Amino acid sequence: MAKNRKPVVAVVGRPNVGKSTLFNALAGERLSIVKDTPGITRDRLYTDVEWLDKTFTLIDTGGIEPDSKDIILSQMREQAQIAIDTADVIMFMTDVKQGLVDADSKVADMLRRSGKPIVLVVNKVDSYEKMMPDVYEFYNLGLDDPYPISASEKQGLGDLLDKVISYFPEGSSELEEDDTPKIAIIGKPNVGKSSIINRLIGEKRLIVSDIAGTTRDAVDTRLKRNNKEYVFIDTAGLRRKSKIKEELEKYMIVRTVSAVERCDVAVLVIDASEGVTEQDAKIAGIAHERGKGMIIVVNKWDLIEKDNKTLNEFTKKIRDTLSFMPYAELLFVSAETGQRLPKLYEMIDVVIENHAMRIQTGVLNEIMAEAVALQQPPTDKGKRLKLYYITQASVKPPTFVIFVNDKELMHFSYTRYIENKIREAFGFQGTPLKFIIRERKENDAQ
Repeated sequence: MAKNRKPVVAVVGRPNVGKSTLFNALAGERLSIVKDTPGITRDRLYTDVEWLDKTFTLIDTGGIEPDSKDIILSQMREQAQIAIDTADVIMFMTDVKQGLVDADSKVADMLRRSGKPIVLVVNKVDSYEKMMPDVYEFYNLGLDDPYPISASEKQGLGDLLDKVISYFPEGSSELEEDDTPKIAIIGKPNVGKSSIINRLIGEKRLIVSDIAGTTRDAVDTRLKRNNKEYVFIDTAGLRRKSKIKEELEKYMIVRTVSAVERCDVAVLVIDASEGVTEQDAKIAGIAHERGKGMIIVVNKWDLIEKDNKTLNEFTKKIRDTLSFMPYAELLFVSAETGQRLPKLYEMIDVVIENHAMRIQTGVLNEIMAEAVALQQPPTDKGKRLKLYYITQASVKPPTFVIFVNDKELMHFSYTRYIENKIREAFGFQGTPLKFIIRERKENDAQ
């Protein structure tokens, strides 16, 4: 698989076929809350799943419970379209107890035409002996062998996952794996993502209009500037205006996850006239969780009436709302006038460099020794934390391993203190740092 990119697997299916149950079974924890409240799934739509030596991102496209049959079909088509656009493999989920229904056949046609690999899952098969004749009915969909499972009993999942990962490309032979920095432009609908990309490219490649959800699809744009190449991934909107706000939000999150998965640096665009919202924090969280470089761009800054306090107040509000990413770079721009947008390129270059920066082990250990001398590590019940050694394990994001005598004693706050000392020395603007704490017995540490 390409170095930076986990495959994306999307689950499509009618309401109540058990998508969330499967999702939870594979995630190994109850992430999406299965309740009787329709649409409650929407908070946790994606999770990383490991199977054998493969890791992939699983996306649940569902969670809407419309009343009428034709709405169900149109919703499913929309879900299927999202899955086709964003996934490497699609799991199409049906329910043996409800049997094969018309909506299943129509969506199967759509999925088949996409040319994407499809794994047909028949859920709620609690007894193979009794139910296999009912499973055979699903051969009528023309989607290869159905995989009978029981998500609630966690039966049949091994064979299903073997099939899913069989479709992943081998090794890193993926064509798209080149070293060109990839920058995903993320954010809510209508904050000006496409306008910013158009300005950066200098041509109207992406259609921009005022209806939320007008940009057709995630578009990759490759360009060269000052002899450097970049790929911009635009996550803008949806195929058509969505009737339900939650829908829009959900598709946006799905799009964001699959774009962020592929990028090195995420640029979160915020609308200055709206201010920073909880929705922005959700989107930013996706990039943060995945360890991507981060730039926050406040667009439409030209529309704000300013006095000498405005900038500081706005900055403080953003830093408070996005307090989990104090490292993120911040830039105030106007896509309309082009104000300060050239600065974005400089910032992207800095963040790309920091995201891939390596620090020598000797230097790291000097910094750590100095930090420990300045602030004694914590003690608990008479036992003091000892930090033996630190080394950098990887980049993108820079990841450090610290060897200590007792993991339990290494509190989050002390890790944060060490992080701050490393940042003081090397900056690392715009990139998260990851710390792995390993235990070593006293005598091994010599």
